[in-house]
Amino acid sequence: MESTTKRVIISGGGTGGHIFPAIAIANALKRLEPTIEILFVGANGRMEMDKVPAAGYKIIGLDIQGINRQSLLKNILLPFKLWKSIQRARTVIRNFHPDVVVGVGGYASGPLLHAAGRMGIPYLIQEQNSYAGITNKKLGAKASKICVAFEGMERFFPRERLLITGNPIRQDAVDVEGKEFEAKELLGLDHDKKTVLLTGGSLGARTLNESMLEGLKKIHEANLQVIWQCGSYYYEKLQNLLKEDGLEDVCLKPFLHRMDLAYAAADVIIARAGAGTIAELCAVGKPAILVPSPNVAEDHQTKNALALIKKNAAIMVEDGKARETLIDETITLVKDRDERRVLSANIKQLAKTDADEVIANEVLKLIKDKY
Repeated sequence: MESTTKRVIISGGGTGGHIFPAIAIANALKRLEPTIEILFVGANGRMEMDKVPAAGYKIIGLDIQGINRQSLLKNILLPFKLWKSIQRARTVIRNFHPDVVVGVGGYASGPLLHAAGRMGIPYLIQEQNSYAGITNKKLGAKASKICVAFEGMERFFPRERLLITGNPIRQDAVDVEGKEFEAKELLGLDHDKKTVLLTGGSLGARTLNESMLEGLKKIHEANLQVIWQCGSYYYEKLQNLLKEDGLEDVCLKPFLHRMDLAYAAADVIIARAGAGTIAELCAVGKPAILVPSPNVAEDHQTKNALALIKKNAAIMVEDGKARETLIDETITLVKDRDERRVLSANIKQLAKTDADEVIANEVLKLIKDKY
């Protein structure tokens, strides 16, 4: 007898920017359809293999990697790994019998959606960035639906299958209303000082860390305090350097488990320009300085940042100029109350806080259309 239980595979990962939206979509599907069965497919050795089980979902890993732009030699096995991943993806699909597959970007997304398309399984793409990558552009031709976060995406995808949904966000991370006092207490911050939050994402960001390290004296002289999420790779070294210099006014963390408190305490936020980060910044509505990472495919972080700059919703500092100018720009912004108000109001207007449910409903519609 045919099972009536709805089944969905969600594929992708690599960074928190892909994993957190994927989990948000899964949670929304569970809220709307409690009996639905969800399987994640990720890349072995990447952070989704830990984060997804921690969120209560089963995950299967593919042996897949991205193109290594630093060493061509390391790409020799890539075609073989890609072929092997597609075969493995076919096996996963055959065993799980999904009604729909959802791709959120990241290494595992490509092979899984490619296999689904060849096997006649409808799939939905969640394109986070304002500039679509090569893989998603190719996969878009057969996608049943493409959910996007930015306007103008018909440059890359068939217009009739596009839906502007925004990017799914961690609702608990952006729930900042009325938490400033509690946040400053718990993070050991001074209630009378302006606060700068620097976050390099789940893995940290070398440029941001080096820029802050070089500018700490200026931060101190400007009577500011800092919440500094540096990434576990950099934490021990930075902690030792701060101890040596005897610098106060710095709350250094390898990872922020309570982003809501960090966002609530901040007067100005410095961040990379990943799509997930931008979605959270829009929801939080605080003035932001974006430093796009140059180490991403097709420079999509710069394009993400420019989409906000055009609407006077953020300030951008180029990665190559950050060490010289980032802290000066930050101090100037903190002191300019009117500019902060304008940026805050404009970025808040771009917020789409129900993207997870909108996308989940599109997935359920695709399942309904099958029967």
